[in-house]
Amino acid sequence: MIVTHHKGSYEITFGPRPEFHGPMLADSHVAELYNLEGAMTIPAGEASKSLAEYGRLASLLLQQGITRKSHLVAIGGGVTGDLVGFVAATLLRGIPFTQVPTTLLAMVDSSVGGKVGIDVPEGKNLLGAFHPPAAVFIDPDFLKTLPEREHQSGMAEALKHGLIRNPELLTKLHQRPLNQTLEEKLIEEAVKVKAEVVQADEFETLGIRAQLNAGHTVAHALEQVLNFEELLHGEAVAIGLAIEAELAESLGLAKLGTAKTVKDVLLREGLPITHPALSNPEPLITAMKRDKKSTGEGIAFSFVLEPGTCKLVTDVRPADVAQFLRQR
Repeated sequence: MIVTHHKGSYEITFGPRPEFHGPMLADSHVAELYNLEGAMTIPAGEASKSLAEYGRLASLLLQQGITRKSHLVAIGGGVTGDLVGFVAATLLRGIPFTQVPTTLLAMVDSSVGGKVGIDVPEGKNLLGAFHPPAAVFIDPDFLKTLPEREHQSGMAEALKHGLIRNPELLTKLHQRPLNQTLEEKLIEEAVKVKAEVVQADEFETLGIRAQLNAGHTVAHALEQVLNFEELLHGEAVAIGLAIEAELAESLGLAKLGTAKTVKDVLLREGLPITHPALSNPEPLITAMKRDKKSTGEGIAFSFVLEPGTCKLVTDVRPADVAQFLRQR
């Protein structure tokens, strides 16, 4: 599957694997698995989404004589795509790049939409840009070498797409056995959800695209408090979806029973729905206040109001969130 972007619109087509021209930048694990000789490798893990790694890659590419006609190729998961995309967005004020996602999470979510960036001590993805890839080449064959835990992590983002916009996807995701044909169809439908939301609000100015951040206010705060260790991103998102659904119900915003539905669909995929760090609200609240969705009115959440319906709420009082976390 090939996803292309042109003037704010996304098109999904099917065809043979394209030829890639330009410097390849690959996750170190992927480069070793697939013997990507000549690729510039990026250490696997969230720690690579840093100013230091960004600077290292930018310097190496400039030393190699990169020009505005150059075209980067990012091969790896969400970390690789976000990092290489940010390098592409800023080198020479912007050069094109192609994404080749190799994880389920990157295929269904992070590779599509043009959000690129890196983490800083103050929070996750707080340095970034909107820089859509010229194309995203999605090949489910990469998933054959993906560890099961990483696969489950990607399922969290696919489930999120079902919860915010396409409840039918939740039923289809639960079908077993999940053979390759079914998995390819599910990836396609999840990508369609992402593309539809992004096209409606490409630069996140209308509050529509923020729906894709359901679960992410809590998820990003947890990741930061845990120093981006212990939890995979999808695991943090799963916990965030469960906790935010409970919070939305407690505030009278979500339909009663929504939190149970959210937790049930996550649990049946083997995903976590809580974490001991939630019992200490203060550092989490500090991180939530820095969330990119924040308008200064309070803490911002993209709440699932019921399966298929999601709304950005920007004025949740920190004291109410802290009280909820202490009492849950």
